[in-house]
Amino acid sequence: MPNGVLAKSLIHKSMGQENPKQDQIFQESSPPKRSLRQAIEVISSLISYSLPIKVFAVKWQLIRNKLEELNSSLIAIEDCDSCQNPIVSGMMSAVLASARDCYDLARRCVDLSYSGKLLMQSDLDAMVAKFDRHVRNLSGIFTAGILSQGFAIVVSRPGVNACKDDVRFYVRDLLTRIKIGDLEMKRHALVNLYDVVVEDEKYVKIIVEVDDIVNILVSLLDSMEMELQQDAVKVVAVISGFDSYRSILIGAGIIGPLIRVLESGSEISKEGAARSLQKLTKNSDNAWSVSAYGGVTALLKICASADSTAELISPACGVLRNLAGVDEIKRFMIEEGAVSTFIKLARSKDEGVQISSIEFLQNIASGDESVRQLVVKEGGIRALVRVFDPKIARSSKSREMALRAIENLCFSSASSISVLMSYGFMDQLLFFLRNGDVSAQELALKAAFRLSGTSEETKKAMGDAGFMSEFVKFLDAKSFEVREMAAVALTSLVSVPKNRKKFVQDDRNVGFLLQLLDQEETNSAKCVQATSLLQMTTTSLHE
Repeated sequence: MPNGVLAKSLIHKSMGQENPKQDQIFQESSPPKRSLRQAIEVISSLISYSLPIKVFAVKWQLIRNKLEELNSSLIAIEDCDSCQNPIVSGMMSAVLASARDCYDLARRCVDLSYSGKLLMQSDLDAMVAKFDRHVRNLSGIFTAGILSQGFAIVVSRPGVNACKDDVRFYVRDLLTRIKIGDLEMKRHALVNLYDVVVEDEKYVKIIVEVDDIVNILVSLLDSMEMELQQDAVKVVAVISGFDSYRSILIGAGIIGPLIRVLESGSEISKEGAARSLQKLTKNSDNAWSVSAYGGVTALLKICASADSTAELISPACGVLRNLAGVDEIKRFMIEEGAVSTFIKLARSKDEGVQISSIEFLQNIASGDESVRQLVVKEGGIRALVRVFDPKIARSSKSREMALRAIENLCFSSASSISVLMSYGFMDQLLFFLRNGDVSAQELALKAAFRLSGTSEETKKAMGDAGFMSEFVKFLDAKSFEVREMAAVALTSLVSVPKNRKKFVQDDRNVGFLLQLLDQEETNSAKCVQATSLLQMTTTSLHE
């Protein structure tokens, strides 16, 4: 049966248009559940019937949105004890009457038999308002506690290969429960929503397409019910992880509520809010919004508090790191004592906090000599050297970040290098050159290579510490990049007369270079490097 015929048949039967006497008997004897089922069928048929309509397309889309919302609400109360309530059964008659009027408008739009555009537009606007009123009336019933989770039908989650319509229907059902259910139903729906968005991106896409759902999630961030707030934050944190959907969250006004969660939410909610803000502030355009709502102060307070957990501090550091790119915000952070706060955090035993704080210090000092000097003055070098110390148990990632920060903050300044050496940095670097795994050795070599290109005093200190013999060993490495760095660094050190004499006094150094030349299958690049170094160093014998 065609959709139009089916819709007309269902509506006429429900409203008694075909047989007034039959309608009278039906209204007196039909059980409330049957009346509800008919309303659901009529609404579903009406949605299908309206799809091909070409005129007033925007108006009809608004009507369909309301019909789908209404249908989800009706399905949610089907098979529920509240069906016996006279208020609910009375509403079904009103819903069916509205459906009959809507079908009449749809038929005239299909047939193009309406009398005037303005009049039809007015009638369609009135229809949107009428269905919206039905939805709000149902919402009032839910709020009054007539329906609870224990009575509502649970719509099954669609399978992996489900079509888009099934997924959309499931999401709309969850939306309805979130909007008009009691506390238990709302929580259950939010948990289900989180489960699907974590597992499948297509649900995220549907969510941002469905009217109201993002706005409702944003509004729940301000909920007085902490459990609802926590569940909503979890969903938002997932959505904010997708680049293409962040603008939708921003457009829904999510920044302010997230900041308020940071200020007064539970620890779990704060963690989710910080993670969301970290993702949203990857776009520097959103930095000012965070600042305008007092977010910078709230985040600094979290980072400075002894009560904050590592799970909260780490993403909070990440947000502030993203905001540091805006000069005015960076200056405010510095005035509020951010440098000393993050130097303390760099001493944390938690890897995530340690790495995030070191990254922040690098970002805030990048290209700003005054801030770099402040980091040094506040004890930043000592904190970083301690993270790099091989005698203290640290993750390789933490050490890598500390070494990069040391290079960026110290290697451009002779005075900072002197401070570094006074803290035993040379010995640490040598330890990793000699004893580290391949990746640690390479990182240490890169740092030593950079260090060898600084001042004359630094070169002398490196020569005295024993770097030259370590560089010689790397001349036989498989990697061309490693050999090249070692050769350049060694050349730089032996350019200092004192180091050159020291180098040739150790027979092992010259012997190793000669050994490279004597190998049967000597790499030509190795030959050039070894020959050049031999020529340079042996001149010291005649000085």
